Amino acid sequence: MNTHVKTRVNTSTAQIVFAALIGLTVMIVAGHLQAATLHDAAHDTRHATGFPCH
Repeated sequence: MNTHVKTRVNTSTAQIVFAALIGLTVMIVAGHLQAATLHDAAHDTRHATGFPCH
């Protein structure tokens, strides 16, 4: 007895729209922050993940 399972990736329109909204939100928020705030957030993230930053 042979059983064949077909797997199909189905990306729905809702998933694409949701991902686009998240990306747009991140861009808008980052665009309104001061450069020092973005630098501090990136700096803290680098330290938290163990990457050297200087």
